[in-house]
Amino acid sequence: MFVDIISITPLSLKAIIIAVLCGFIIGFERQWSGKPAGIRTSILICLSAYTFVSIGQFIQPDAGSIRIVGQIVTGVGFLGAGVIIAREGLVQGVTSAAVIWILAAIGSLIGLNSFYSALTLAIITILVLVGITGLEKIIKKLKRGVHKDEENSFQY
Repeated sequence: MFVDIISITPLSLKAIIIAVLCGFIIGFERQWSGKPAGIRTSILICLSAYTFVSIGQFIQPDAGSIRIVGQIVTGVGFLGAGVIIAREGLVQGVTSAAVIWILAAIGSLIGLNSFYSALTLAIITILVLVGITGLEKIIKKLKRGVHKDEENSFQY
């Protein structure tokens, strides 16, 4: 009886921990940078994508996850669109929207038991986010146009 109380079928504790870890490391960078979709949001996106894919595999082992992943892509695209805003002719939030997509992809990989791939993708995501920011600081021409800082943003 006690085992039934702590059972989390179709989820696994290992996968939950990996989803939380992946969401945390990406969300930490976003929150540290003052961007939308910080730690909480990133963990929840990764964890929910994992959960949906696991449910799909549990219900229909052969094809259930394929349908679920397709629906995750659609739903997360809508969520990401909500992060993108236009302010004074300048579109902002596109990177945050892309991060939301990659978080859902990572969660989906975890749901498919591809833990190593999910962790690798999370690390690559951090390297891209931090690395390009570093390049922009070193190579000033990369900060032209729409990539300028907010205080120096292009005005129409």
